[in-house]
Amino acid sequence: MVIKELNLKDKSAWDEYVLNHPHGNVYHLSAWKDAVEKAYKFKGCYLIAKNDTGKENSIKGVLPLVNHHLPFLKGKFISLPFCDAAGPLADSEDIEKALLKKAMKIALQQRIKKISIRSTKPFAGIDEDQIINKIKVRMLLNLPDSSEKLLASFKAKLRSQVKKPIRDGLTAKIGSTELLSSFYPLFAENMHDLGSPVHSLKWIESILQNYGNNAHLVLVCMPDKTPAAGGIILCHPNQVSVPWASSLRCFNRWNPNMFLYWSFLKFSCDKGYPVFDFGRSTPGGGTHRFKKQWGAKAASLFWSTATTNSNSWTNNHLSGKTKYTIAETYWTKLPLPVTKKLGPVLRKYIDL
Repeated sequence: MVIKELNLKDKSAWDEYVLNHPHGNVYHLSAWKDAVEKAYKFKGCYLIAKNDTGKENSIKGVLPLVNHHLPFLKGKFISLPFCDAAGPLADSEDIEKALLKKAMKIALQQRIKKISIRSTKPFAGIDEDQIINKIKVRMLLNLPDSSEKLLASFKAKLRSQVKKPIRDGLTAKIGSTELLSSFYPLFAENMHDLGSPVHSLKWIESILQNYGNNAHLVLVCMPDKTPAAGGIILCHPNQVSVPWASSLRCFNRWNPNMFLYWSFLKFSCDKGYPVFDFGRSTPGGGTHRFKKQWGAKAASLFWSTATTNSNSWTNNHLSGKTKYTIAETYWTKLPLPVTKKLGPVLRKYIDL
């Protein structure tokens, strides 16, 4: 077994392994590395475990890592920043352990003090209590083979909320970078209202460009063509994931957000994807209730951090009022034009 960093000639084999692994997801694909490096200049350290004896040279495991850091500081390795879950994929627990051991060695050589793993499953034989995320879950919906069957499965109230925007003349477009100029302003405004710095336009553009046919931008417009809601979906044979979605509060009574998510789900069903991943939520919170109404079920996330000199994995997630929730409150009070300027500068340094 040889473990080395991913190079250009292994990229297609990496993606093939991710696409065929039962726990692979869109964030494991090499396109995430390319987007991070292009838009935010953080270096990826993507580890690949291969058999290297005789003619056999097949991939047995992968571990994507990005060195996320503040200017002039060493930062930490994360698998992966700006998303819910990546972590090691391998043919066995022993290979997962070997990948993490190699990551620790590289981190020590580069004087990086911490490694954070975000995964959809337990990894490397570590006790689940040490790594399970106790305050966040991801919400998954198993999809039927057609959108008609999915719509029929909804309660009457939900069906009415889905159909109302259509009756009112709202429309949905599915495209890519050609819709960015319409999507990004509403995305920036919504992030301001939520109290979060907005990702840069270059980041969203890099995601769409690097994922190619596996990425789609959905835009919902009012009858007068004014953009009211929009979001990105990323596709993997195992599931469709939605990393970012936004709607403008001034249009709430027309339900553009419901129409947006129905557009996501309709596309996913009719294209034959088996699962829709709504993303992470806090159980009992507003976004959790929104996702649950579609029939989505909670699935655990396994997030943990280890110091590279101890290899001791800990679960140190905070709950309650933290410095982040306080910062969110102040961010919403800043003028929108100010947050549009400052947000993209700051957002790259926030790893979630």
